[in-house]
Amino acid sequence: MSVGVDLAPEDQARAEFYALLGRLYGRAPDAAVLAALGASDTWAEDDANPVAHAWNALVLASRGMDAEAAEQEHTDLFVGVGKAECNLHASYWLRDVAEPPLVTIRGELAALGLGRRDGSALYEDHLAALLETMRILIAGTEGRAPAPLAVQRAFFDRWIGSWADACCDAITQSQIANYYRRVAQFTIRFVAVERDSLAIE
Repeated sequence: MSVGVDLAPEDQARAEFYALLGRLYGRAPDAAVLAALGASDTWAEDDANPVAHAWNALVLASRGMDAEAAEQEHTDLFVGVGKAECNLHASYWLRDVAEPPLVTIRGELAALGLGRRDGSALYEDHLAALLETMRILIAGTEGRAPAPLAVQRAFFDRWIGSWADACCDAITQSQIANYYRRVAQFTIRFVAVERDSLAIE
């Protein structure tokens, strides 16, 4: 998944990982997404690259995953009947705040010149939408420059770093998670690297 702005290689990679994770949480991977992920190179595993093991596990899981099974798992985990097994909304995880997170995020997105896409079924506080927002802040869009690192850091800290680990832990512990256990484990590792990197910028 590529982005169209000329970026430093590390920011290009960051943006593409955010795009990938946003796609996987937003809807189940179809056969084309699974094939593309499965065809990705695996990485050498060592202590200097804590993301490698989780990435390799996701790549290998994608090679063996059936699109129909992925669709069913996504539905069972994140849609459900009446109540989802695992909730992907910041409003669920950030309940001990003065103002409802959905109200706050809408205001912050408006201040950034962003908002919910027309026709989107996802609320602005859905993990997929927040990951996509980070991609836009890093990569920019046509007619929009990438956001300064301070803006990226503030958005990440408030809307992803504050709850994504707890959400992904719940996914990994779910008895019905299979493919998405690998997605969640990679997310945890990626978020940890982002947190550390943004903290020292």
